[in-house]
Amino acid sequence: MRGQGFTTVVSMTGLLALWVLASFLTADPEILPQPWLLLPDFAKAIGSGELLFHLGATLYRVVWAFALSMGIGIALGLAMGRFPAFNQWFDPWLVIFLNLPALVLIVLCYLWIGLNETAAILAVTLNKIPNVTTVIREGTRALDPQLDAMARVYRLSWFERMHHIVLPQLAPFIAASARTGVAVIWKIVLVVEFLGRSSGIGFKIHLYFQLFNVSMVLVYAFSFIAIMLLIEWAVLQPWERRVTRWRTA
Repeated sequence: MRGQGFTTVVSMTGLLALWVLASFLTADPEILPQPWLLLPDFAKAIGSGELLFHLGATLYRVVWAFALSMGIGIALGLAMGRFPAFNQWFDPWLVIFLNLPALVLIVLCYLWIGLNETAAILAVTLNKIPNVTTVIREGTRALDPQLDAMARVYRLSWFERMHHIVLPQLAPFIAASARTGVAVIWKIVLVVEFLGRSSGIGFKIHLYFQLFNVSMVLVYAFSFIAIMLLIEWAVLQPWERRVTRWRTA
């Protein structure tokens, strides 16, 4: 773990050095400012409270969309993986939604529901559910049938089968869909905010894009990226290692 942490630090330092070099070669702070030139704008955004407010608005949408898409996607994936007839009926739906562009769903939700929080969260949720469903369906198909037979012999209840047999086997698939889910959801949330919300990181990026203020675009973008990296490194990666450690046992 220490070696991995050192590698991560060196890798991030290399990325920062590349940014410094690119900014030096560009030689125009209005196009690509040096990293330290962002600090005054960052301090101003923090001091005014705007950065924290918009970070909170975006995180609120990310959490809701993540919870809904994971819950519905896991339920659908289990059903499609366990019941061939159900899968046969709804597989065409899954293929259509997997290939439907995110932008189309976002625009349709705004047109049908309105420019409100319900439409924003629903658009993000609908974009992610098909991916979660696909991963969980394949994991369900890989379940050990002998463990199912054992559960029937011992007459385990549905809850006991899910808790002791199904979910432990699905844990790596749930972890994979959760990690990719967070990565995809927050990007779609920014698009949703860019197009039709009056708060959030995407809204502020849209505002400063219109003003051609590259520095503030980077401040808001990197602030949220930092939050997502913290969630990835402090929560999702340790959880994934924990639920998949049986592979190396």
